[in-house]
Amino acid sequence: MTTPADLTATQLVAAYRVGELSPVEATQDVLDRIDQLDSQVRAFCLVDADRALEAAKAAEQRWQEGLPQGLVDGVPVSIKDVYLTQGWPTLRGSRLVSPDQEWPFDGPAITRLREHGAVLLGKTTTSELAWKCVTDSPLSGVTVNPWDTSRTPGGSSGGSAVAVALGMGPLAMGTDGGGDVRIPASFTATVVIKPTYGRVPHWPASPLGSLASAAPMARTVADTALLLDVISGFDARDWAALPPTSRSFSSALGNGVFGLRIALSPTLGYVDVDPDVADAVQRAAEVFRDLGAHVELADPGFADCVQDFHILWFTAVAKTVERLTPRERELMEPALREAVSQGERGSALDYLTATATRMAMGATMGTFHEHYDLLLTPTVPITPFVAGEEVPIGWHSQRWTSWTPFTYPFNMTQQPAASVPCGWTSTGLPIGLQVVGPRHADDRVLAACAAYEQVQRWTHRRPPLLVR
Repeated sequence: MTTPADLTATQLVAAYRVGELSPVEATQDVLDRIDQLDSQVRAFCLVDADRALEAAKAAEQRWQEGLPQGLVDGVPVSIKDVYLTQGWPTLRGSRLVSPDQEWPFDGPAITRLREHGAVLLGKTTTSELAWKCVTDSPLSGVTVNPWDTSRTPGGSSGGSAVAVALGMGPLAMGTDGGGDVRIPASFTATVVIKPTYGRVPHWPASPLGSLASAAPMARTVADTALLLDVISGFDARDWAALPPTSRSFSSALGNGVFGLRIALSPTLGYVDVDPDVADAVQRAAEVFRDLGAHVELADPGFADCVQDFHILWFTAVAKTVERLTPRERELMEPALREAVSQGERGSALDYLTATATRMAMGATMGTFHEHYDLLLTPTVPITPFVAGEEVPIGWHSQRWTSWTPFTYPFNMTQQPAASVPCGWTSTGLPIGLQVVGPRHADDRVLAACAAYEQVQRWTHRRPPLLVR
């Protein structure tokens, strides 16, 4: 039976508008869903039911008066625990941060959500300091995948992805510095876009600098675009914030892909891909052909940038904890301590060399997109593996970047990149398709995802935890 927690954000707003449902009813149902399921998946590290219901009652009054406050008035939203949120601790999955302090500020995205009347539910789990693309931490334990609770949902925005997948709020905020929303989207059959860098203002600045983007997470393309409409725009606190767009992202969803030139790169020229993933992505490319796009095999033309990415990533992590004492560092998980040590060994010359690689990749992709409007790849080359591990058991490398080669390149180049479900394995695990566009073409990426979604319906298929 469908309940309010099963509805999308766009469906909730439509129901509020005609008086079929109230924000209080929807919020209470979502809170009940959290009570029923979160102990099995550990998606939340904080739930503030009283505050959420108070916000829902205010939204209900506004709707009754015919004066909704914004695009998501009364819609429940969860927040990854890296965003400053007034009144709630921001602990970032770490025992290094004391919750016993004032929390007086909202980050820009949270400010925008409040301005639009969103009902904030609580904070979702992340890896410690969001340093790796799975979701376990010394503070919150291991977050698991609702499609198979023995497996990881990916990360570091895994808590947000799991919350969305299970109807524990239709919208969620994540961040993406190397695939942190796209990877869990692929592993949980949800929809995300890592926007063009600067499209969503972020403050305080991420320790990962211009690799990281604030990002919307949802179950459908329409909801993802809606949330991006809410959180994007200018904020003076972010020195890299882009000016507002002249058109909403939601209004571009009907543009389709007819006549677009689309490159399909199943391996980027150097990645080994699981056969189930390769087959699903190939089938997705055929759908785009059927929709009228010109699809052809083409690799972007850059080599694997993982070593340069490591320089940028691990030096950023090392900078984050540089003032900690040796005793304080013992509170961090061992793998993070290893990453910090690796970052501390990097030199300024190494950093500038890695930055030069970024610039060269950006030039390569700029030229590539003169010929191709979009690029299709797998989001992740493998399927979800055992939860609580950084890499699959028996894997050839100990670092998470070894199994995420399709995502971090587009953090290097700052391009918009989305992930949408494109299939399931024979054992019922989700597979994601990555859709990449040139910088500032977020609307084109979302329109392509929407066209694909229209003919490849996936929202009816829900995780086993919801159908038991």
